[in-house]
Amino acid sequence: MGKVYQEAGAALRDILRDGMSIAVGGFGICGIPEHCLRLIAESGVKDLTIVSITAHIDGYGIGQLLDNGQVKKIIGSYLGENNNFAKLYISGKLEVEFNPQGTLVERMRAGGAGIAGFYTRVGVDTVVSEGKEIREFDGRRYVLEEGITTDLSIIKAWQGDEEGNLIYRKTARNCNPQAAVCSKMTVAEIEEMLPTGQMDPSAIHTPGIYVQRLFKGNAFENRIERRITRSA
Repeated sequence: MGKVYQEAGAALRDILRDGMSIAVGGFGICGIPEHCLRLIAESGVKDLTIVSITAHIDGYGIGQLLDNGQVKKIIGSYLGENNNFAKLYISGKLEVEFNPQGTLVERMRAGGAGIAGFYTRVGVDTVVSEGKEIREFDGRRYVLEEGITTDLSIIKAWQGDEEGNLIYRKTARNCNPQAAVCSKMTVAEIEEMLPTGQMDPSAIHTPGIYVQRLFKGNAFENRIERRITRSA
């Protein structure tokens, strides 16, 4: 069988299991794999560890998984747009590991590159560095952060071909390329499927070697995370 599947269910059902770790691409709710997240919510798998910059919003994206009680732990950065996340965290029903945003993305990239850990100045002498190794380089203190690898990555791209080569569009490029490389299995949902060989090789953001399965989404909602308007 090739890499192309008809829909999220076909691409994910023989992969999902209780207790697995999942890296989720996207920035806020821009460029998130909404079809995959909807299928995971419907599947009922539980005790999940989710790696994502945000927890999305109530009832949408990762918010569905939180509403269903499917998530055991979130490794994230900015999680404040989801009200249910806050309630679960405060009540002790959800384990949370906070990371500075750039550190989190670099941890995924490092995991995909086979780098076990790296030193960064971000977070030194704050709660972020508690319990972690500190070393001094050229008179400055750095904290050791470990690379992240997961059982599954789910990502969203604008264009893809049958070999799994992907191109992201504008803001949707944030975090998707890093999430794509850090797992044993990467499933991509795309907006446009192109024949192999039609992409400009220099425009490809994620080479197909990192993508095991992909499918064309049929109805992307593209919601707005926070609508701000003003009176005339």
